[in-house]
Amino acid sequence: MWTVPNILSFIRLALVPVFLWLIVEGEDIAALLVLVVSSATDFLDGYLARRLNQITRLGQLLDPAADRLYIFAALIGLAWRDLVPWWIVLVVVGRDVFLLGLGVVLANFGFGPLPVHQLGKVATFCLFYALPMIMLGEAFPAVAWWSQPVGWAFGLWGAFLYWWAGIIYAIETVRVIRLPRGTAPVQSDTLEL
Repeated sequence: MWTVPNILSFIRLALVPVFLWLIVEGEDIAALLVLVVSSATDFLDGYLARRLNQITRLGQLLDPAADRLYIFAALIGLAWRDLVPWWIVLVVVGRDVFLLGLGVVLANFGFGPLPVHQLGKVATFCLFYALPMIMLGEAFPAVAWWSQPVGWAFGLWGAFLYWWAGIIYAIETVRVIRLPRGTAPVQSDTLEL
């Protein structure tokens, strides 16, 4: 449990409330710094897990949980300050609630989580790129003329792809639960959808 990658993931999780507080308080530069540290440790924990052969089930749960929490914290903090509309928060959170429901359905049929789809990864990347770009424009108004449009382009595209991936997961869920009994359950390397 106490591997270097897992410790980095715990640090990322511990910084989520700090990040949210900084955004809500309008401390944009400090919030961006926390986000950069989080992104660096996100890359580093995955790299070290593979390099040191320390991939654990706990790490596979912590990493996507931290990713989701940072996305939610950024969206909620920015919406709280009226920098993004609340409907974008509902779109992104609604998709994750939808996937949670799919996970319950799969579990009720004796299946594990679905394998990660590349579209889900691309959507998460877009959102991870969009929110800091929007924050960058708030922290440094001189760059807002390009960071805001770029951030919004990635954000809207990411939200669309997020739901597109969700629909693919729904179709795959229907396909999997219709498999004849005795078929091996779907296994996943990670829970990130």
